[in-house]
Amino acid sequence: MASSRSTPPALPLGESFTHRLHRLHKLTDRVSQQAYVQQTGLSLSEGRCLAAIGAFTPLSVNDLAQHANLNKAQASRAAQSLVDQGLVVKAASATDGRGVVLTLTASGRAAWQRVMRVIGQRNDAIMSCLSDAERRQLDRLLDKLVRHAQACDTGEAE
Repeated sequence: MASSRSTPPALPLGESFTHRLHRLHKLTDRVSQQAYVQQTGLSLSEGRCLAAIGAFTPLSVNDLAQHANLNKAQASRAAQSLVDQGLVVKAASATDGRGVVLTLTASGRAAWQRVMRVIGQRNDAIMSCLSDAERRQLDRLLDKLVRHAQACDTGEAE
């Protein structure tokens, strides 16, 4: 007869990579949200979307969601807000009759530059506790983990 008690995990939750990564994400997002509002007048979702559109233009809403690390509904709402603010133009896609593409307006390009400064400042603040060698090592490791996660997601991992 199997025991109703489960065996404790080999790794305590607080020491797991995903738990610590999510905790770091939550802690940094809280401060980033304040920085976006104070320095750009945009919400965190709007700032992420504006940054993605400026970096990867033109984007569909689906592509925007992926690049901004938001779900499609969040990306769609943020994109519409950016359109309403005159920072982004939504135009019919030349390749998808039902789709739209998003690009920056002249005002959007200026706002994008402000957002990118905030991103740079936040990145520097978060990474300030690491030496240059540790930053380079972390960059390499994160790139490796992202490539592995993408390969797992697409079924291409070994």
